[in-house]
Amino acid sequence: MKTKQAEQKGTYLRAFRAAFPYTVPVLTGYLFIGMAFGVMIQEKGYNFLWAMLMSLVIYAGSGQYLAVNFFAPGVSLFNVIFMEFMVNIRHIFYGLSLLERFSGMGKKRLYMIFSLTDETYSLFFVTKVPKDVKEEQFLFAIAVLDQSYWIIGSGIGALLGNVLPFSAEGIDFAMTALFVVIMVEQWMEKQNRPSVVIGLVCGLVCRLVFGADNFILPTMICVMVILLSCKKIFDKMIPEDGKEGGEPECQ
Repeated sequence: MKTKQAEQKGTYLRAFRAAFPYTVPVLTGYLFIGMAFGVMIQEKGYNFLWAMLMSLVIYAGSGQYLAVNFFAPGVSLFNVIFMEFMVNIRHIFYGLSLLERFSGMGKKRLYMIFSLTDETYSLFFVTKVPKDVKEEQFLFAIAVLDQSYWIIGSGIGALLGNVLPFSAEGIDFAMTALFVVIMVEQWMEKQNRPSVVIGLVCGLVCRLVFGADNFILPTMICVMVILLSCKKIFDKMIPEDGKEGGEPECQ
C-alpha cells in the first residue's frame, strides 16, 4: 500500500516538474495582477489573509477586481450576483468544451472545472502532454500551479500595500500581453491556426455588431457553435502519428 502511494506521489511530482515551465508566463502575469488585487483589497481595510482567501475560494480574476467595488454599503446582493455572472459567463463555455477531457479524473474533475481561468484554459490546449506523464496529472498540475501564483500574488500585494506606495494603473495590460503570447504559441502549430482565425473573426464581427461592452458573450457562442460543428474535422487534423492533417472544411 505504501509502495503504491509512494509511486503515485512520484508520478504527481513528475507531472508538476513537467508542467512548471509551461506555466512560467502565467506566473509572471498572475504575480503582478494578483499583487494589484491585493493592494486594492488592502485599501478597503482588509488584510492579506482576506486577499488570499478570496483567491482560494473565488479565483475569478476580473471577477475579484469587480468584487472589491462591492465592499460598500447600499450594494444589493442581486446586483453582485448579476454583475459577477455577466463578467464570468464565458467560463460556462470553457467547462462545456472540456467535460469529455475531464470525465476520467474522478473527484478532481470538480476542481478542474473550478480552476478554468482564461490562461489555464489556454494552456490546456497549447501545451503538449509529455510522454512520461499522465494527461490528467499534467493538467491538474497546471491548474494547481496557476492558482497558487494568483494566491501568492494576492498575499504579497496586500502585505506590500501597507508599507510601499504602489500604483496599479496600467498593470492590467500584463494580462493582454499574456493572451497575445498564448495566441502566438497556438499560431506556431499549424493545426491550431483555424481555431485562432475563427476566434479572431468572430470577435471582430461581434465587436462591430454588439459594441465593446456586449460582444464577449455573442463571440463565445459563435466560436462554440463553429468549433462544435467542425469538431470531427478538427480531430482528423491531429492523427495518432502526430503529423498534421489537411485544412478543415465545415459542412
